[in-house]
Amino acid sequence: MMIPILIIAIGLVAWSLHLMQEAVEQRQFSLMLAGTLVATAAAAMVSVYFLMGNCMGYLTRIPHDIAYNQETYESVVQYLREQELADAKIYLSDSSTPSMPSIKKLDQSVH
Repeated sequence: MMIPILIIAIGLVAWSLHLMQEAVEQRQFSLMLAGTLVATAAAAMVSVYFLMGNCMGYLTRIPHDIAYNQETYESVVQYLREQELADAKIYLSDSSTPSMPSIKKLDQSVH
């Protein structure tokens, strides 16, 4: 795709130089202005090509990044669940101390 755009841009620049040369020979400002506008169009076309190339490269990479981030997210969630389970086991093993019956007595007296 780059080669056809470069060929078109080179053609536009050649046409603009021809228009400017005719403007100098015929002493017409309008041809000089036309040549300048054509050269500007060629430069803008090449600039837009490069900008869109970068944009499309970024957009085509997004699905890959989402899949990578999803995998990372799932591994973090799994790690947190394992940690939560381990903390719950530690809490349950610590809560089987003798102070537990007194809490049950208080809970029964409230009802």
